[in-house]
Amino acid sequence: MIVVTGATGNVGRPLVTALNAAGEQVTAVSRRPAPDLPVRHVQADVGDAEGLRPALEGADALFLLIGAELHQAGEPPAAVLDAAKAAGVRRVVLLSSQGAVTRPDAVSHARLHTFEEAVRQSGLDWTLLRPGGFASNSFAWADSVRAHRTVAAPFADVALPVIDPADIAAAAAVVLREVGHAGRAYDLTGPAAVSPREQAAALGEAIGAEVRFTELSRAEARAFMTRFMPEPVVDGTLDILGSPRPAEQRVSPDVRTLLGRDPGTFAQWAARNAAAFA
Repeated sequence: MIVVTGATGNVGRPLVTALNAAGEQVTAVSRRPAPDLPVRHVQADVGDAEGLRPALEGADALFLLIGAELHQAGEPPAAVLDAAKAAGVRRVVLLSSQGAVTRPDAVSHARLHTFEEAVRQSGLDWTLLRPGGFASNSFAWADSVRAHRTVAAPFADVALPVIDPADIAAAAAVVLREVGHAGRAYDLTGPAAVSPREQAAALGEAIGAEVRFTELSRAEARAFMTRFMPEPVVDGTLDILGSPRPAEQRVSPDVRTLLGRDPGTFAQWAARNAAAFA
């Protein structure tokens, strides 16, 4: 059995679907009810190791996506991993981030770095998935595109190889089901770097209407993002968006290695999600 935490999110939901379609026995875990999922669901918080135990019983593998609260505080990583081992889990796949390696000392990514180290020392077979930015972060623009056909964002022409979360899920399904991935870390990116201005243009193409782009200052972007994100996470995110390091702009071959195909483009993601912006 494979346990998938964060099962109702942009990665977890398609991962559950893919594993179920492949005939795997799956337990989906999320903090909220999920009556539409086609597998066993346990309502639990990954930040509560004791509460997670019922979902882990009888599992062989765990897909670990740490919740927002664990990015900053909460139980130590060992608590979750010890609960998994006690339940008989033998393999863990951690959804981490490029920033855990490129910016390990940044407050925004320090917890992920700590989780990576704990997973390595857990005694379990482990695999690390380190995606860059998510194409789905553009959903933050959906209201303004629908209402005003505008996108407002900082760092208009700084390009990063954002990845479709569906490709992250597909990669996770491979490493959870196949042998040969223990002790490996994979960087997951899209096929090309794309700037916010280019993303806005792709959204316009997807909905068949011009989408105007307005560049925000860093301070303006920070004021907006702190409405729904912790300040340290905002600052770390803006550092990557505005001053990316070479490793953060590099297009990785790892999606092709795992899936046997190129990752999807941002334009393809936009076309598939056009209804959210129309």
